[in-house]
Amino acid sequence: MSLVRRRKPIVNESDKTAEGSDSKTQKRREEEDDYDDDGNDKNKKKSPWKIKKKREEKAHKWSCVDTCCWFIGCICVTWWLLLFLYNAMPASFPQYVTEAITGPLPDPPGVKLQKEGLKAKHPVVFVPGIVTGGLELWEGRKCAEGLFRKRLWGGTFGEVYKRPLCWLEHMSLDNETGLDPCGIRVRPVSGLVAADYFAPGYFVWAVLIANLARIGYEEKTMYMAAYDWRLSFQNTEVRDQTLSRIKSNIELMVATNGGKKAVVLPHSMGVPYFLHFMKWVEAPAPMGGGGGPDWCSKYIKAVVNIGGPFLGVPKAIAGLFSSEAKDIAVARAIAPGFLDNDIFKLQTLQHLMKMSRTWDSTMSMIPRGGDTIWGGLDWSPEEGYSCGNNRQKKNDTQVADEAAENAVCQARSANYGRIISFGKDVAEAPASDIERIDFRGAIKGNNAANTTCRDAWTEYHDMGLGGIKAVAEYKAYTAESVVDLLHYVAPKMMARGTAHFSYGIADNLDDPKYKHYKYWSNPLETTLPIAPEMEIFSLYGVGLPTERAYIYKLSPAAECYIPFQIDTSSDDEDTCLKDGVYSVDGDETVPVLSAGYMCAKGWRGKTRFNPSGIQTYVREYKHSPPANLLEGRGTLSGAHVDIMGNFALIEDVLRIAAGASGEELGGDYVYSDIFKWSERIKLKL
Repeated sequence: MSLVRRRKPIVNESDKTAEGSDSKTQKRREEEDDYDDDGNDKNKKKSPWKIKKKREEKAHKWSCVDTCCWFIGCICVTWWLLLFLYNAMPASFPQYVTEAITGPLPDPPGVKLQKEGLKAKHPVVFVPGIVTGGLELWEGRKCAEGLFRKRLWGGTFGEVYKRPLCWLEHMSLDNETGLDPCGIRVRPVSGLVAADYFAPGYFVWAVLIANLARIGYEEKTMYMAAYDWRLSFQNTEVRDQTLSRIKSNIELMVATNGGKKAVVLPHSMGVPYFLHFMKWVEAPAPMGGGGGPDWCSKYIKAVVNIGGPFLGVPKAIAGLFSSEAKDIAVARAIAPGFLDNDIFKLQTLQHLMKMSRTWDSTMSMIPRGGDTIWGGLDWSPEEGYSCGNNRQKKNDTQVADEAAENAVCQARSANYGRIISFGKDVAEAPASDIERIDFRGAIKGNNAANTTCRDAWTEYHDMGLGGIKAVAEYKAYTAESVVDLLHYVAPKMMARGTAHFSYGIADNLDDPKYKHYKYWSNPLETTLPIAPEMEIFSLYGVGLPTERAYIYKLSPAAECYIPFQIDTSSDDEDTCLKDGVYSVDGDETVPVLSAGYMCAKGWRGKTRFNPSGIQTYVREYKHSPPANLLEGRGTLSGAHVDIMGNFALIEDVLRIAAGASGEELGGDYVYSDIFKWSERIKLKL
């Protein structure tokens, strides 16, 4: 049989001109490559596997999608490998590596004090703060199917990502009553697990609990006074009888521990919450707990306040006014419009504002004491504060050397009394040069938004352009006028808030009106219990920039925007201004003035706020960042939550729980200028 010579395919000229765009032309070109100049099939000279490999190489071209998939796959494999190694390694390996780098680690406070022979003595009560306690679902809408008794707050926050609008609906309270919306019941988690960890790996009370256990404490001698931190303080009793539960548990613990009084450890918002409790428990029923005027004297040995916002925090103003603080403002600046836009049908900041304005507890954090405490347009207690100031410890009421203080005050000072200023020029101008148009009673304009924003409705839409303009034209707000500002921009929220909280200073504490529960959490409008043997401590961190005042601007006009935002373009190192926020000394959340004033001066000795002369102590802990990544959140931290792992603070708490008095601890332990700033406040004591 004769061989048939195969002819080389003929390619039309028209095909050649369309090679770049026509897939058929590309196929013909590939077929051409299979033949030599005489028309012989090249593949006959090659082995089958080489032919297959060559054709596969031609068929598959590496794309950017392949690169992304490969990259993600490598990350996943690496992550699972590291996770496997982490779980497989000996428990002592991280400590071994850390000690190899930094040297031997100090014993945890519990181990150290156990070696000294300290043992559990007084029962301990933990009072968590805002947002750190877990909340779980007991009844919900159809969208929350399958979430019965699952955590909506705390834990992994998995439901936030799966069904964000449903989560927002269930975390919100009724905007009229401040209680449960119809058909929804979210309740606090009970037990020590309610606030030991906020999320996996992020401790709150866990480290302190573990150290207490080292000296003999166990669950029967420790109690987590968990409550729904979204509610007003009195409403935690109205809805859940939480205050009654705290009273009963303290009485039970004292009775079952040989009559030894309790040591109470409130943190953050738990501090004003427990102030409210101490007035409630002694007040007659039905408004109070009916425990009698000597209940605190009988059952409480010491109240050890940690990071307590006794006089509120300016950070709460920014949160309620524009649903932001420094971190959110910076995120806005990095990605303009991202948080305001409709992302997956979720206007992020607008929804957060709508939800948080239903939480009455947020209004307990509004600064108290007005201009007398926080300063006016042309003065503030912290005047002369320098951001770069490194201070040495001062014992008791001693102040720093006068020469050092004068050197610090030479820097140009910020006008901290102006909590909100519209524009940097307004924040820096002399008070006499600021021309303000009073916003109170200003007529609000027409509705500024259409129905597309109804799902993220805020009270700003009812203000209209006229109301927004009136707010900006007032230009500068102090602690007193900022309360009026919130009444103007959020009347529903403040109507509920002022029914449960107060922000002034009492002229006459014998006035019968101060028997109402709205005054019980304000230390400037109520008195401490008659309990001369009880001690009160104020423990807090210092050395961290803490929000004190803000520079605002009007947002770009848009129908769904929050109309005001922090002006992150404003910076000035001399006046501690960065990203539109003026900072002072504190723990990143609570300024020193709020955490320390009452124990440094307001309650010091026998005053009208402390008629029985309860001993008070100020204990400050200077922040020091972790020495390395293996140290985690650090053992010398002064940050608002991380301080719960501070070894020095934990040691102080353990000694108090084991029976030590404030004098035995060494009295006051101060780094900041709290005593000097307190003297500048002209308050009748």
